Amino acid sequence: MSKRVKGPVRRPSAKLGQLSRPAVHWSGRRPRGRVWGCRRAGITHRGKAVRAIAEIRIGTSGWRYPPWRGDFYPPGLAQRRELEYLSRRLNSVELNGSFYSLQRPDRFRAWFDETPSGFLFAVKGGRFITHMKQLREVETSLANFYASGVLALGAKLGPFLWQLPPRLTFDPDRLVNFFALLPRTTTEAAELAKKHDDKLKAKPYLEAGEQRPVRHALEVRHPSFTEPAATELLREHGIAVVVADTAGKWPFLEDQTADFAYVRLHGAEELYVSGYSDRALREWAEKIRAWHDDGKRDVHVYFDNDVKVEAPRNAETLAELLGVSPPTRQ
Repeated sequence: MSKRVKGPVRRPSAKLGQLSRPAVHWSGRRPRGRVWGCRRAGITHRGKAVRAIAEIRIGTSGWRYPPWRGDFYPPGLAQRRELEYLSRRLNSVELNGSFYSLQRPDRFRAWFDETPSGFLFAVKGGRFITHMKQLREVETSLANFYASGVLALGAKLGPFLWQLPPRLTFDPDRLVNFFALLPRTTTEAAELAKKHDDKLKAKPYLEAGEQRPVRHALEVRHPSFTEPAATELLREHGIAVVVADTAGKWPFLEDQTADFAYVRLHGAEELYVSGYSDRALREWAEKIRAWHDDGKRDVHVYFDNDVKVEAPRNAETLAELLGVSPPTRQ
């Protein structure tokens, strides 16, 4: 749990457990307790049901970027250890390699093994589904995606992100058909995966593991999605509309349409490049506190301004402001 301190909040240095340069001067109110690692819904030792306390997850979109080496990552750190390093600094990451191509089960298993207990992966859906097929006739494509190994992430599997291309307009029928195909539990995902074809790169992974809920977020980029009907449709189906800060390039929507919030910060002024000032991050922290609603809604925040190493710096600063701790090191 982050503690209130006098003076600057400091960011961990290249060596875990040490401190380096100040990240931001603390002048705001005390964070609302530890919001990472909160207790989930279940049964107490006395047999009474407990309400789930929602979490705040903060990370970056991806982790393998050459400019980060020797800056965010210590000089000489092996590339194969970059995820291991990041997962001790932040409590989540957005896996975006799955957007470009189907991955393999052994990769998902390796990512699971490289990260500590309590870490979470958001997984970006394949562009073949969103950009090439544009959500039409995608049952087999979805089956291939879920059979590719995502379920091997087990308890570390977070929400799925579906990013639509800018040309794709709001089409209620198309969206309803797509939403009907999306699995809502890991058991349903495993059943869907059994419908895969022969385009997989490796033996399909069809193990559901312990049944867990599966959540979905939709990032839209066409102005037609600003219509109230679009928001209502997503709310009806429990799909989170992504709060996407894109330096004014695409629609900015802050409506909350599901039991969790999904935020993508692509750059304050220049897409994928510019960072967020301390003032801007404090403003985002206030928004996130409101969406978190005193532990009633999970919030996932991912920085995609990776070009100049702003993403990990901004993520760590925001985590400090919100009192969000990385997973327990192991």
